[in-house]
Amino acid sequence: MTGDPEALEPHELATLFALTEAANLLQHQVEQHLRAEGDLSYVQFQLLARLASTDGPLTMTQLADGVVYSRSGLTYQAGLLEQRGLITRGPSPDDERATLVAATDEGRALVEAILPGHVQVARRMLFDPLSADDVRRLGDVMGRVRDHMRAQPPRSAAPRRRAARPAPER
Repeated sequence: MTGDPEALEPHELATLFALTEAANLLQHQVEQHLRAEGDLSYVQFQLLARLASTDGPLTMTQLADGVVYSRSGLTYQAGLLEQRGLITRGPSPDDERATLVAATDEGRALVEAILPGHVQVARRMLFDPLSADDVRRLGDVMGRVRDHMRAQPPRSAAPRRRAARPAPER
């Protein structure tokens, strides 16, 4: 023990570094595949795959929450996908503040074309070195971690820090 209650234990720090490095290596390989096969960023693929897997449109807020991306960043990425004809955006008939987003036939076709290679990358990089039991345990552990993280308020909902104001002069 380091004596500092805020410090991580050596095994915790090693776990954090291993997780971060593995996630970065996996994401890099996935990004390379997505760029080569579909000229998509990882975030664009997440948005498009999520939309392609739904029966109807989603709101921009649903998309932002689902892919853990800022609303302004999502608006930009959705604009790029819309320019390519992969998604459509339009006002919600039920809520004037909401924008509905849906995958086009071209967007769905691109996801279908990219998905087999995406699965190969995930299998090669993540699942091949693991047994079936390892995969179940990893899924259980990461599911708990994800659920814990999602239970925390999103940054956009967290209270803002107020700037310290100088004391009034007397």
